[in-house]
Amino acid sequence: MAGSNLDKNAEGGGKTDFGFSQVNEAEKEEKVKEVFDSVAPKYNLMNDVLSFGMHRLWKRHAEAVAAVKPGMKVLDIASGTADLALRFARDAGETGEVWATDINREMLKIGAQRIRSEGLPGHVALCDCEQLPFPDDTFDIVTVSFGLRNMTHKDRALREMCRVTKPGGRTLVLEFSRCDRWLAPFYDFYSFKFMPWLGSKIAGDHDSYEYLVESIRRHPPQAELAEMMRQAGFASVSWKNLTFGICALHVGQKA
Repeated sequence: MAGSNLDKNAEGGGKTDFGFSQVNEAEKEEKVKEVFDSVAPKYNLMNDVLSFGMHRLWKRHAEAVAAVKPGMKVLDIASGTADLALRFARDAGETGEVWATDINREMLKIGAQRIRSEGLPGHVALCDCEQLPFPDDTFDIVTVSFGLRNMTHKDRALREMCRVTKPGGRTLVLEFSRCDRWLAPFYDFYSFKFMPWLGSKIAGDHDSYEYLVESIRRHPPQAELAEMMRQAGFASVSWKNLTFGICALHVGQKA
């Protein structure tokens, strides 16, 4: 497993969101690590259960939009258990170069094991998306799926994604978003009542799944995220709602 020891910039005593709570910026990274350390062993199972398997369809759609070809260079950020990175490694083939990165060691260990077990060409790196250890203009495709909402400085992370994307290349952000208004009452009940309860029963962890629900609600809605991507340097940004807006795929192209 490749690694990167990157010095953190001094952030001062600023506050940021951790679910519905406010914490010091310096504390959020550690708290997010604790959440994903806890959920890592049953993360894939819980994704299937809580989304009724829909996360697989969403990721399949992201793979189709990415349209990775043999020989391409691809970076999957917040890759976790490497669902997308595995798909991209197959698509890019032996002549391609696929990197799976994450800030959480326990999640990335599972991802690295999956890549090895399938005998696919892929690399992993433990690193912070806000300070990526890659040169400018490196990747044809950069992706992040269900990870941007956990980042302390989303604007900084998006700028880094734009920096390492090649001119003409694209960055894809697959993330939970704002669902259609008619669905909201049902989705709120499912999210705030059922998901944490199920997390406690299957994974033995109510609090982590309560945070994950809260983090979804704190994430910027579709149009706001698109504007953040433009501010980060992407010349062309579009998005598509999936499953009535429960999830959205944003695509930014670098000029």
